[in-house]
Amino acid sequence: MGRAWQLFAVGYAACFQSALLSVARGRKLDASDSSISARVGIGPTGHGGFGLTAALDLHAPRLSRADAEDLMRRAHDRCPYSNATRGNVDVTLSVDGTELDRRAA
Repeated sequence: MGRAWQLFAVGYAACFQSALLSVARGRKLDASDSSISARVGIGPTGHGGFGLTAALDLHAPRLSRADAEDLMRRAHDRCPYSNATRGNVDVTLSVDGTELDRRAA
């Protein structure tokens, strides 16, 4: 998709990881060795147009699935990229490739 999309994805992943680590520290969870992968693209909006999409995936070998999902949701509330894109970009959160329940995300 070009360099601009790659830079946005890298920035989003780094910012999100920072927010996730901050939340983990506050909750006394060990998120060391965790990583966030980000994919950015263009997809249908559902109203006849197209918009940006982002997918953030967490790999956290030291966390339970429940803790990992909770951290993803809390980091999504805290991350400046998430806050800047909320309502404008369709963001999908997942842990080890399995999408979080959207109603709870």
